[in-house]
Amino acid sequence: MADTSAPSNLPYVGQITEYLEKHAPKSVRKQIGDAGKHDIMDDDFPYREMMEKNDYNDRMDKLHLQLIRMMYDTLETGKRIVVLFEGRDGAGKGGTIERVQENLNPRSAYVVALPKPSEREAGQWYFQRYVDRLPAAGELALFDRSWYNRGVVERVFGFSTDAQRNAFFRQLPSFEQMLVDDGVILVKLWLNVGRAEQLQRFLDREKDPLKQWKLSGIDVQGLAKWDEYTDAIRDTLNLSHSPIAPWTVIRSDDKKRARVAAIQTILHAVDYAGKDLDAIGAIDPLIAGGPELLRD
Repeated sequence: MADTSAPSNLPYVGQITEYLEKHAPKSVRKQIGDAGKHDIMDDDFPYREMMEKNDYNDRMDKLHLQLIRMMYDTLETGKRIVVLFEGRDGAGKGGTIERVQENLNPRSAYVVALPKPSEREAGQWYFQRYVDRLPAAGELALFDRSWYNRGVVERVFGFSTDAQRNAFFRQLPSFEQMLVDDGVILVKLWLNVGRAEQLQRFLDREKDPLKQWKLSGIDVQGLAKWDEYTDAIRDTLNLSHSPIAPWTVIRSDDKKRARVAAIQTILHAVDYAGKDLDAIGAIDPLIAGGPELLRD
């Protein structure tokens, strides 16, 4: 059993609490201070409490069976599926990916989570290192962040120039069109989370020795860049949402509802033998839809 009482010397532990106490907007501090364990803090979220655990487990059991059928058919028919998981830090991308993959063979359903580009990769065509990780026949690639880093994180932190981002958005429609034209099933998910909920999730990571490793300098610095992120996100989604490669925005203040909606979106996007629309269910339009569902 892990020693959860041991002090941590990780560099970012303590900085989240410091931000809450000294720099967070008063409204955010109040939301966190007033909220109960299962409360939704964002007043604009359509539900006041988290999804019931039993209801969630029942839904996920049915959805996991459909994912297994989808992957069996993908192997049999040679389909290629790419799912992009994007969103604000702390929006639940990693946990949602785990729920998608947990009952699937990792040889054919694999995660792509690329680190900072090497010096050689930085000198390549921007899309090149992502192309190298695209699926072959019978594979599902789950991208934990993707080429959309250029439009959001790189813009907020100044890691790319205006000229580089302009070139990215000029090339992007053709790049995704080529993927779709070549038969790739492309699903783009944007997980969005409210400001108070994001900060609370970082505080939870900070307190848990088993999750402290998830904190990064980008997380800490990004807390003060909420508005810059909002502008970059809106611009990116507006420039990259199209009939060929649409975004599904999922409001993820409730992780359980978000995971259900994400898996439903994937399953609805793929035709496969044994597909049961009743088991998949309708996607909740209150938390999942197009970019118009994005909230600040």
